[in-house]
Amino acid sequence: MARPGKIIEAETRSTAQQTDGNLAGRLGKLSLSRQIITLAIWPFLEQILSFMVSTVDLILATRMADGEARVAIMDSLGLGGYVMWLMMILQGAVATGVMAIVSRAAGARKLEEAREGLVQGILAGLLMGLLSGILIRLFLPSIIHTFGLSGAASTYAFTYLSILCWTCPVLGILFAATNALRAIGDTRTPFFVMLLINVSNAALSACFVFLKAPIGGMGIAGLAWGSLLAWILGTIVIVALLFRKTQPQSDEITLTLQKANWRPHREMITRISRVGIPQGIEMLGMWLIHAYVLSFITSLPFDGALGAHFIAIRVESLSFLPGFAMGTAAATLVGQYLGANNPNMALKALRTTWLYAVIFMSTIGVFFLVAPQVIVHLILPATDAEATRLINLAIPLVFMCGIFQPALATNLIIKTCLRGAGATRLVMTWSYSSLLIIRVIALTIFHHFFGLTLTQIWIFMSIDLFVQATIFTIIANRGKWLTAKV
Repeated sequence: MARPGKIIEAETRSTAQQTDGNLAGRLGKLSLSRQIITLAIWPFLEQILSFMVSTVDLILATRMADGEARVAIMDSLGLGGYVMWLMMILQGAVATGVMAIVSRAAGARKLEEAREGLVQGILAGLLMGLLSGILIRLFLPSIIHTFGLSGAASTYAFTYLSILCWTCPVLGILFAATNALRAIGDTRTPFFVMLLINVSNAALSACFVFLKAPIGGMGIAGLAWGSLLAWILGTIVIVALLFRKTQPQSDEITLTLQKANWRPHREMITRISRVGIPQGIEMLGMWLIHAYVLSFITSLPFDGALGAHFIAIRVESLSFLPGFAMGTAAATLVGQYLGANNPNMALKALRTTWLYAVIFMSTIGVFFLVAPQVIVHLILPATDAEATRLINLAIPLVFMCGIFQPALATNLIIKTCLRGAGATRLVMTWSYSSLLIIRVIALTIFHHFFGLTLTQIWIFMSIDLFVQATIFTIIANRGKWLTAKV
């Protein structure tokens, strides 16, 4: 990324405590590279765990049944992944606002403001979680009907999602708490909480699916109950940890819910909303556009297209592991350096993290290019004709995953940094522009004149990723996002 001619100095709120431009605590004593590694290592391990557990769920699902029933289960899980994304939009928006506010407060050494952001974020996350859970449960039949799954797949999807939707309020609390901890530089505590959640999820799901009644034999409902109970357990644990009295060392920023004021605070809720609402609108719009693309996939004249798409998405998520970890580190550093009134280091943190992410994710992409068939076979064994068809559909999609890794890395890091800086409206505007032009207008026109295959749909998605990567690279270099207020 080329260095801009002039770095725009960020406007900062006046504070009683003046900073010297360095970070508080142990992060301030490390070089930038070591700061990135310190903050990224635990989220990276966390992402590996999440990937392993979600893959276990997928493997469990592929072994529940054979033939057409297995295809229906795979299609239902493919839809389930998209509906789960919808379930998390409002809570994710709150969590983004919490991270932006708490990281700025940590950089400015404003402990009370950081704690207030955590508390109000938990309250807002719980409220948004309840709202999203209730709405999705009410409209779940209509959502499933819209995607036009087969009768069996629709039944599986309803069973799975009618249980899983009640994770929404739990996730609202959990996302706010973990994002606040990551914002102050504590990425280790969220890792151990997610370790508990993921191990519990895998163990409970396997028991509910494969053990005999009354504990097991639940089928796809067992996967949902395993996830729900694991998320509840993890949320209870992280709240209990935050209520423990902690003693800060030197100038470390620590968060605790001890003696917290749990009354809603209008000013802090407004600040969270100012950052979070554009994020929520962006994610909802992205979901709707992805759902529109998904309607093309479900309308293809053969069964299994959605299942193959889901397999490829699961494989692609392997490359997210370093990307999300680096993004978390970058967002924390950008927010804290802006809070410390050091925009030069904020921009340098973005660039350095972007470079690391491109290298790591492109390396993973090489495996997608040279061995897509081997990777797909690890998830789904070719035990019958239906499984073989799914594998053959998924292989070219996995190959394409290897091609667009540099673009995916660029989007992950820069968008996450901009959101962490509070520039969520900027991200929303340009993301929408590319998505609408390529994934809606261009895809629709091409389908009207030529028809579509699953591989061609993925080609349009890949083009969109490269266009967005170019746009956000330019935006990052210009540096105007450094003036975003939270």
